[in-house]
Amino acid sequence: MSTTTHKAASPQDLAFAVITVSDSCARGAAEDSSGKHAVEALSPDYKCIGHLTVPDDVGRIKSAIYSVHRDVDFVVTTGGTGISPRDVTIDAVRELGIREIPGFGELFRRLGYDEIGTAAMLSGALAGVLDGKCVFCLPGSEPAVRLGISLISHEVAHIIKHARE
Repeated sequence: MSTTTHKAASPQDLAFAVITVSDSCARGAAEDSSGKHAVEALSPDYKCIGHLTVPDDVGRIKSAIYSVHRDVDFVVTTGGTGISPRDVTIDAVRELGIREIPGFGELFRRLGYDEIGTAAMLSGALAGVLDGKCVFCLPGSEPAVRLGISLISHEVAHIIKHARE
């Protein structure tokens, strides 16, 4: 079956949640422009059921994902994907036992290279499947969120179709 055929048979009415992972946003010391952008960019095509903000803490990240994952088809996290000691989003998501989609991070970094050069290797973008639903982890910068949302928008229904087979 071709990709076009698969996409045509993919679910159309999808719901999502955005979780911003940021110590400063959780404290109210910084504005969450990236999380807001993710919600605004995805809302024309999908139903947003929530936008949460949590600090860079493995337990809080996992708890936030669990709190929304039953009610959505996919979750997008922003922030906490870098290499500093406080960047634990990817660690938390991996602890959930997701089945990773390596191509997402590979493609994200490849396209990021076109925008920012070799610094793209520091981008810890990740995607995976958990209980037939998708979890996407994006860096916290607005340009990174824009890039990630463009990839998600094109493939999320197709990924969910396969995850539910």
